[in-house]
Amino acid sequence: MHNIIAICQVIAAVGLLNVWVLRFGRSTSYRGGTAQTMREEFAAYGLPQWFVYLIGTLKIGVALALLAGLWFPIVVIPAASLLGALMLGALAMHIKIRDPLRKSFPALGMLLLAVTMLGGSIG
Repeated sequence: MHNIIAICQVIAAVGLLNVWVLRFGRSTSYRGGTAQTMREEFAAYGLPQWFVYLIGTLKIGVALALLAGLWFPIVVIPAASLLGALMLGALAMHIKIRDPLRKSFPALGMLLLAVTMLGGSIG
């Protein structure tokens, strides 16, 4: 089970860093509404611009904590818990603006990774 948790940690961390570092200003088919960038996506959700940076900082922090968790397992439960909460918020924002279900798939996938990490780390 430890190997599965470690794989989930790496997948989630790489996914978060990809979205928040490499693709922050780029268009993807999963952006909320008709947004082309992360800033536009948060505007589509009706959130203030400063919130982009708060959430980005939290998600990059989670990614780094999950990677550190490969050596320091004590950080996995808090990081996975925060990831789960952030993904519930992301799903709520997609629902709020009535996005098609497919736009929620990345957040749902991250939520499932978080639940898997929590289940394997607690059990």
